[in-house]
Amino acid sequence: MNFADSEVVASILEQDGYHLINEPKKANLVLLNTCSIRDKAEQTVRKKIKSFNSYKKQNKNLKLGLLGCMAERLKEKLLDEEKIVDLVVGPDSYKELPNLLDQVEHNQRAVNVILSKSETYGDISPVRIHNSGINAFVSITRGCDNMCTFCVVPFTRGRERSRSPESILREISDLYQKGYKEVTLLGQNVDSYLWYGGGPKKDFKKASEDQKKNSKRFSDLLLLIASSFPKLRIRFSTSNPQDMTIDVIETMAKYDNICNHIHLPIQSGSDRILKKMNRLHSRDEYLNLVKKIRKIIPNCGISHDIITGFPTETETDHQDTLSLMNEVKYDFGYMFAYSERPGTFASRHFKDDVSTEVKQRRLQEIITLQQKHSFERNRRFIDTECSVLIEKSSKKSNKHWSGRISENNVVVFPKYNYSLGDIVNVKVQDCTTATLIGDINKVKV
Repeated sequence: MNFADSEVVASILEQDGYHLINEPKKANLVLLNTCSIRDKAEQTVRKKIKSFNSYKKQNKNLKLGLLGCMAERLKEKLLDEEKIVDLVVGPDSYKELPNLLDQVEHNQRAVNVILSKSETYGDISPVRIHNSGINAFVSITRGCDNMCTFCVVPFTRGRERSRSPESILREISDLYQKGYKEVTLLGQNVDSYLWYGGGPKKDFKKASEDQKKNSKRFSDLLLLIASSFPKLRIRFSTSNPQDMTIDVIETMAKYDNICNHIHLPIQSGSDRILKKMNRLHSRDEYLNLVKKIRKIIPNCGISHDIITGFPTETETDHQDTLSLMNEVKYDFGYMFAYSERPGTFASRHFKDDVSTEVKQRRLQEIITLQQKHSFERNRRFIDTECSVLIEKSSKKSNKHWSGRISENNVVVFPKYNYSLGDIVNVKVQDCTTATLIGDINKVKV
């Protein structure tokens, strides 16, 4: 989401006369787009801020701004704590950047962190700065209403609201015409997509009968995009287990251009911890959803988020998480030790009582098990032919391409005479825990 937001910011500033450069020390404006999901992310930003001290000494005209969730969470406090920061701008206030920069020029405190109740940037065509013209991010929703007790997102991104289907299709059409091969639909919770004319999802019950009748949910949007752009690969992230409906999975199965991968965070395999986290589903409900996905899309790739060491987590709770992983056998995942976030329900009501040593040991056990499962899941592709979108050169060899298949697994293979953006059939010959290794059979026309 921050990648996508940065592209919106670039568009707003280009319209105001700015242009992008690659070297920060030559810039007169540097903006750091921040994340608050874990304390480590915020500490990384603070270290980065300090690195600009020398640049500001060399260039008296350099302005440094903080964008995003950390800006929204700390607001004016950031200007007091980080003296070299000139402006602080929350995720819904980027259109105010030109005015805020004018305030900075007149030595005024420049802070705008007001959260919106409607989609803020649907009318902006983002400047694509984070890709090579092959894949692009398209935001379809903002905010989150789920209020997981560990999560700061509802406080930094606001209430759930969706973007109009027309503006989404317009943006995707522009990308397709420019030669993009794949789009990823983005939202804190894409399954909560609901367009009924605008406004927060929570106000849908107040909508008119006509608005309700003509409303569009995520499965409707997915069908509309897939049928309108049959040669464009479509991904989406992130899904919330309690909000994912069977019609979404059925739509995926119906259209070959919707990639067979679902990122489905679980956070814990313990019902007790899930309840304490305010995850609005049980372990059994989650496992039943996974079974339905694999029944409808047998080869679907499924990935996860898991937090270990949540307050009061016991060894029994931890073993519940490991047993759930053994039952699902995820393709890959994002695994973290619990990090208390100021302002969340958990920080106000639960003592962070699991020691760092225990958190790290449990985290390593989860990582080790996931690596085992990733290897097992990758092996199922050996001796099969997969359709791969070439995205970049392999990190380990400039003689090999790297790309992803529908299930989101990474494949590396010899370059031959193929180019970025080509879609090729690759025969998988071997694998590691993270990568499929193959060779070319033929170009897919």
